[in-house]
Amino acid sequence: MRFFRWLLRCLAIFTGILLLIIAAFSIYVYNVSDDIVPPQVADTSSFALSRTHTESTLYTIGDNWIRKNRNGLYEMYVSGTPFERGVKNGKLSQELIVVQEEAFTAQIKQMIPAEGYLKFLKYIIGYINRDLPEHVLPEYQQEIYGVSHAASDSFQWIGNNYARILNYHSAHDVGHALQNMMLVGCTSFGAWDTKTADGSLLIGRNFDFWVGDQFAEHKMVTFYAPDKGHKFMFVTWGGFTGVVSGMNDKGLTVTINAARSDIPFASATPVSLVAREVLQYASNIKEAIAIAKRRKMFVSESFLVGSVADHKAVVIEKTPKELDIYDPNGDNIECTNHYQSKLFETQKLNREQQRTSASVYRYKRLQELMNNNYPLTPQKVANILRDRRGLGNTNIGEGNEKAVNQLIAHHSVIFQPDSLRVWVSTSPWQLGTYVCYDLRKIFAMKGMQHDVEVADNDLNIAPDSFLYSASYKGFMEFRKNKMALMLHQPVDTAAVVHSNPNYYDAYRIAGDYSAEKGWDSAAIAYYNMALTKEIATTTERDAIQHKIKQCKKRMADK
Repeated sequence: MRFFRWLLRCLAIFTGILLLIIAAFSIYVYNVSDDIVPPQVADTSSFALSRTHTESTLYTIGDNWIRKNRNGLYEMYVSGTPFERGVKNGKLSQELIVVQEEAFTAQIKQMIPAEGYLKFLKYIIGYINRDLPEHVLPEYQQEIYGVSHAASDSFQWIGNNYARILNYHSAHDVGHALQNMMLVGCTSFGAWDTKTADGSLLIGRNFDFWVGDQFAEHKMVTFYAPDKGHKFMFVTWGGFTGVVSGMNDKGLTVTINAARSDIPFASATPVSLVAREVLQYASNIKEAIAIAKRRKMFVSESFLVGSVADHKAVVIEKTPKELDIYDPNGDNIECTNHYQSKLFETQKLNREQQRTSASVYRYKRLQELMNNNYPLTPQKVANILRDRRGLGNTNIGEGNEKAVNQLIAHHSVIFQPDSLRVWVSTSPWQLGTYVCYDLRKIFAMKGMQHDVEVADNDLNIAPDSFLYSASYKGFMEFRKNKMALMLHQPVDTAAVVHSNPNYYDAYRIAGDYSAEKGWDSAAIAYYNMALTKEIATTTERDAIQHKIKQCKKRMADK
């Protein structure tokens, strides 16, 4: 008995110590994840600037402006010093910043409806990003601080305006790391010399980042003329000054593709701000690599960099610890969501990514499409970016992650750096018109006095004919039922499988809804049909097989 009393006393002491450690850590996490202090700005005179509603959709601040074009894209031109740029950006696009944050937070709440868990994640992400300002250039801190003054005060429960806008710049990183989430499953590629019609460099990319439909409604094509570095354009959204797709006036392009990462436990430079620095300060591949080497990141990423000066494109592959370059030493390059360089090709996480994700399949399909379309033109690049089929042109269902076009893209872009032209997609996804911009013309403008089109509309690429097809109508019906399941609303199981019959996820949705209703026999039939289709990932296949076992167990227990 004495031994057991002694053992219980030891366990009680151990439990007490453990609880104290947990409490101390919780207090520490709460404190370090509290609001980030804004940077000091010597000259805040730009606060006095005010925007003028010139006419129609056009608003101006001196030579800076914002307008909405006839295809639904917002176009903005911003110049000046870091803080001044941020203030102008914020004042010009204030409504877009507010609506973007509303869309982002609404989708997060839908994905994580439990208030307690939402608060828990807030502090965990705050803990991860506790030292974020130390890894962001003072220039970008000041710019983001300037932008943050246009943010709404309605989201103080998340953090102060500056802390929120700064942290949103690492949403891409935190998102794909915490799921190993792959909210981002992008595709990019390039061709030059014999692989393009005129020998010029051509680059295409799909930015498949989805956090709700509303988030992608207000796309911005932004043109920056900073007081230091190169002028550049990038595709973005309200309040976001990082770069995911962009080109500078030296003909250097940057696009980013997520790779598999370990869960981060400390902050570093957000990927988008590394890409931004490359775009603003690099004029060739060597300079881009030097910048990427200087910055510490907390997730793994691929940067496809195209360069007129080098007349080629390479992929800078970077993990939190190492960096390597994938250079095919040819006249074409492809990039999905796995690494290809010698240093990383046998890396454990990379092997796992190749084995379990849709990346390798999509990569092979991309190669197949490129080989079938040489020599490439901007129109052919658009055709590839819009392709919805599987290997061998098989029908794998509309919206399959294994397709180049997953029908979730925030935006799609085509770069022709030699001529400083860029084509930006319009909604829905990459199916609408690709609008053409000539950077030479944009940066030669001296302000805007009238609301006129700045795009080279004669060079626009027409919408995809898929928009007018029965298959598109069916996909929208499928999507309606998929959203209904996510929102715990009634699903028409017959309609969802009929609307997208070659897509495994249609049968998974019907199966999930049937299982929720206790129709286990029907659920099993739907799940088994899903297993006969081209499933995007091994995780999804395993999940469906597990659901079948659960249904059978429930039936056996009845």
